[in-house]
Amino acid sequence: MKTCFLAIERRLTSIIIVLACILLGIASILGLYQVLTRFIFGQPSTWSEIGIRLVIIWMVMFGVVVAFREGAQVSVDLMYRLSGRFQRPLHFLITVISVLFLGVIIWYGIDIAWRVRFQEIAGLEFLPMSIGYAALPTGGTFAILGVIANFLDPRHSELDTQQ
Repeated sequence: MKTCFLAIERRLTSIIIVLACILLGIASILGLYQVLTRFIFGQPSTWSEIGIRLVIIWMVMFGVVVAFREGAQVSVDLMYRLSGRFQRPLHFLITVISVLFLGVIIWYGIDIAWRVRFQEIAGLEFLPMSIGYAALPTGGTFAILGVIANFLDPRHSELDTQQ
């Protein structure tokens, strides 16, 4: 069961990493387009800045998934450096708190996405506002999988490389 879960999570995380990288590329291209239209052509684009924000929101939420999976979120390193018998209960406590926090993000993300489903994004009138807010429950759900996977198969390589 554990190996099956970790195999599925590994594939999902690798897909999410690729999506986050693609979104970073799209944000960069849109930023270049915005600069070109504003400063070179003197006709600023009305939609590219909003597009960049939307893409970055999704990119960050996908990046959070990877950070939770790798155990790379800001942590209190001193706590992880405690002797062996306190490390596993501490990791469990951090896992529970992280899942609860992500659950709140999912809950309110679904709520706000539902509330704004009929609003349109200014500058991108063909997209509903809920597309941006949907990144919260989507990223939160995948992040919970990453948190659980990190508990089952801990990775804290940042502790090894710190000075």
